[in-house]
Amino acid sequence: MAQREDVNPAVAFVRERPLAVVFVVLALVLGVDLIRKLAMGTLPVGDLATHLWDGTVRGLSLGLAGIGLAMTYSILNFANFAHGDFMTTGAFVGWVTAFLIAGFGDFATEALFFLGGPLPINTGTLGISITSTPIAIVVGLLVAAVAAAGLARLVDRIVFKPMRGQGGISLLIASVGVALVVRHLLLFVFQGSSRGLTATQQTPSYTLALGDGSVTITAHEVTLIVLAAGLMLATHLLLRYTKLGTAMRAMADNEDLAQVTGIPTERIIRATWLLGGGLTGASGYLIALEQGTLTTTLGWGLLLLIFAAVILGGIGSVYGAMAGGLVIGIAETLSQVWIPQSLTLAAVFLVMIAMLLVRPKGLLGGVATV
Repeated sequence: MAQREDVNPAVAFVRERPLAVVFVVLALVLGVDLIRKLAMGTLPVGDLATHLWDGTVRGLSLGLAGIGLAMTYSILNFANFAHGDFMTTGAFVGWVTAFLIAGFGDFATEALFFLGGPLPINTGTLGISITSTPIAIVVGLLVAAVAAAGLARLVDRIVFKPMRGQGGISLLIASVGVALVVRHLLLFVFQGSSRGLTATQQTPSYTLALGDGSVTITAHEVTLIVLAAGLMLATHLLLRYTKLGTAMRAMADNEDLAQVTGIPTERIIRATWLLGGGLTGASGYLIALEQGTLTTTLGWGLLLLIFAAVILGGIGSVYGAMAGGLVIGIAETLSQVWIPQSLTLAAVFLVMIAMLLVRPKGLLGGVATV
């Protein structure tokens, strides 16, 4: 009788996933090189801190945007390619509101509504910022969330609900069509030029000295981090400690069983679109606030990174989307230590592939969320 060969788990891992081992070794080499650069002074501590800070800001915005995408996938089992344009719509409606509140009586209503548009507005004169016009910023955020939630619900009622039983591929293709329609409507109304929202020189900032370098933190970056973290916490509390959250998690786990137990599945789907859409609109608005500019391709340009964050975290996992966003954001900025900024997108997807080779289900794949 042949004897069973006992194989060391580490040896088995190397045999089964040799490419994963290559990526792990590469990560170790880059880590050692980073320490060497810091020790030799070729990479100032301030520059490293700036990369990490910028990556955290970027990551939290991607994580917040990814929550709605993860919810849609977990409940309805399809990838919504209109997600990015829901972000853009929320951002535009929110910023129109902020402009109207901040400039009412001082500028032409038409110019405020079109964010400058045919009648340019000097953003320095308008003076919008979280410190100078906090009411305009906060009201704009609320309106952005409501507008995106309403759009998501409307699209579901008109497009996705009649197609509910046709499978994920049909819904995915329909979502691409929805994305194109929404984007071109925004182009028709607001045109395609970039809009300046806040004056950089008027945005409060604080410079922290670190060794032979420094890191600059702006008030709008802090605002994004605080609000994004707060919305993520609120989402966690809703999912864990409310009846709606329990029902959403039950549907994500087994929709048929949820129906048998009396959960109103159609009502939960509506709530999912409203909640996910609201968070999506808020994320688009906050990203535009931090960047200081807004274009009709804002969400479309970020869609690949949002998908990367959701996939990396464990597709369908809300907490995974949050964690994946942070990893993607930090990887995008930290990679600039070794490669030009124009190649950071390639580095992001390389990190995603590497981590999925090590953990195929994603960072939090298999964790019960929604």
